Amino acid sequence: MNKVVFDILPEMENERIDKCISCYLTDLSRSYIQKLIKEGNVLVNDTVVKANYRGRIEDRVVCCIPDCVEPDIPAQNIPLNILYEDEDLLIINKPKNMVVHPAPGHYEGTLVNAVLYHCKGTLSGVNGVLRPGIVHRIDKDTTGSIIICKNDDAHHAIAEQLRTHQITRKYRAIVYGTIKDEQGTINAPIGRHPNDRKKMAINEKNGKHAITHYKVLERFVQYTYIECQLETGRTHQIRVHMASIGYPLLGDTVYTNRKAPFHLEGQVLHAMTIGFIHPRSGCYVEFEAPLPDYFEKLLSTLRS
Repeated sequence: MNKVVFDILPEMENERIDKCISCYLTDLSRSYIQKLIKEGNVLVNDTVVKANYRGRIEDRVVCCIPDCVEPDIPAQNIPLNILYEDEDLLIINKPKNMVVHPAPGHYEGTLVNAVLYHCKGTLSGVNGVLRPGIVHRIDKDTTGSIIICKNDDAHHAIAEQLRTHQITRKYRAIVYGTIKDEQGTINAPIGRHPNDRKKMAINEKNGKHAITHYKVLERFVQYTYIECQLETGRTHQIRVHMASIGYPLLGDTVYTNRKAPFHLEGQVLHAMTIGFIHPRSGCYVEFEAPLPDYFEKLLSTLRS
C-alpha cells in the first residue's frame, strides 16, 4: 500500500475531493480516484470522506493507493499493428471498432487484452487493473496512433507531458460542409452535456479548457478534408469542437443528425501523428500511422 499525503492549497478550496486528488496525482484517472474514495482509501484530517466532500484550506489528505496487482482480464492473441516498440513503450496503430480498455460488461477484445498477450504482463500499473499500460486513449471508432507504457517510469513521464500539453497530436478528419478559411483555432471549454451524460458539449460554466487547431487539406463539394492538432486532450474534443462551429465529423452519429451517403462505421477520424520526448533517451520522437484503407477509399470516392 502506497500512501500519498498532501494539503489542500488555496486554489483547490471548495473543489470536490476527487478533483483535488486528480490535480495532485495527475497520473490517476478520475474514475480510479473515485473508486479509491468509495473503498475508504481517502482520508481527510484522519476521517474517511465521500466523493462529494469539498476541500478546505490546509485540510490534510491521505490517499492510500493499493499495490498494483495483475489485471484480472484475459490476455488475448489479437494481432497488433505496431508502429514502434522498445523496452519502455509501444506505439500502436489502433483499428476501427476496437475499444482501448475493458469496462464492466466488456472484458475481452480490447486493446488492453491484446497488449497483455504481446507484452506478457510487462505493463505499467499506474491506472489500475483495467487499464494496464494505458496513459491516454482514443474512441472506439477512431483509428490511429496510441502510446502504451511498459513500466511506471515511462507512464509517469508521458502522463506529465500530456498534462503540460507537450505531446504533438495531429489527426486527420473529413467533416460535413465546405470550410472557407484555410485554418482556424477553436478555444472553447468542454464538459458533460447538461441533459445527456453520455455526451460532451461546449460548457462555459463547468467545462475544462480545450483548444483545437485545424487546417484545410482538401475541399470537396459538400465535405472538407482537414488536419486537427490538439493543444489539449478532452473527451471527444475534435468531434465536439468541429460540430460547435457547424462542421461536424462525417459519420458521427452522436454530435450530428446528418446522414452520410457512405457505408461508414462511426466518425471519419484518424490519429495520424504522435510526438513526444522519449522517457529514457530524452530525445523528441515522432511516429505516423498511415491512413486506414476505408479512409483512403473514401477520399478517392470524394475526389472522383
